[in-house]
Amino acid sequence: MRLSNRSSRLWTHLILLALSLLMVYPVIWWIGASFKSNPELALPTLFPSVWMWENYTLGWNALPKYTFTYFYLNSFKLNITTTLLTVLSSSLVAFGFGRLEFPYKKLWFSLLLLTIMLPGQVTLIPQYSMFHSFNWVNTYLPFIVPSAMGNAFFIFLLVQFIRGLPRELDESAKMDGCSWFGIYWRIIMPLTKPALVTVMIFSFLYGWEDYFGPLIYLNSVDKYTIPLALRMFVDTQSATAWGQLLAMSLLSISPQILVFFVAQRHFVEGIATTGLKG
Repeated sequence: MRLSNRSSRLWTHLILLALSLLMVYPVIWWIGASFKSNPELALPTLFPSVWMWENYTLGWNALPKYTFTYFYLNSFKLNITTTLLTVLSSSLVAFGFGRLEFPYKKLWFSLLLLTIMLPGQVTLIPQYSMFHSFNWVNTYLPFIVPSAMGNAFFIFLLVQFIRGLPRELDESAKMDGCSWFGIYWRIIMPLTKPALVTVMIFSFLYGWEDYFGPLIYLNSVDKYTIPLALRMFVDTQSATAWGQLLAMSLLSISPQILVFFVAQRHFVEGIATTGLKG
């Protein structure tokens, strides 16, 4: 019986290892291709015969007038701002739905959930017309201002977590003279840390890889983010150096990987507890 169990576990691990290698293979190819020349990219090899380390330095400085340092700073400034505003605004609205009582609360929450089901393509043209009338096109305001209004999905996620917290905490805080905002800031916010980290990671990852939004609202190169810079890399070269482009695209995901691994423990905890509470 023990041999049978060991054999079963062995086969399970071998199958999982094979599937893992299958999933990781494109990333390994991507890393190897970032060190190849254009002719060698056509060869069916995983790694180059000659490692072209200069693909990274040449790619970093390949665009006219601007290096990728400039676009990285743009992406960081925009995404850190929008992420912090999204976390604060979504948590505040979630606190209201999760703890306060007000007229038509269930109706407003239902309308909030309906906005999650609404495709972004439906609101794209009206939203662009509104921002254009505000003279916000070619600025970061179309990204910053909506993030200060909360995100429906993140609000729903946080409401489920907040509803699972004991209401006795609120009553104890009220007896000590704490206001509703004090309860939100001093009690609810610290206790929802795992869920807030989850919201922060999702918000940052979505904003960092967003290509469509900046493509619509940003016209000046000095305001471009990383996705637009990668597209411009192809547009401004007569013969695209694909090895350099792959090198820059590999570097472009490094902040996402770093954020995920640094906050991985809180991320997994937030997903698990949010699914259990409510």
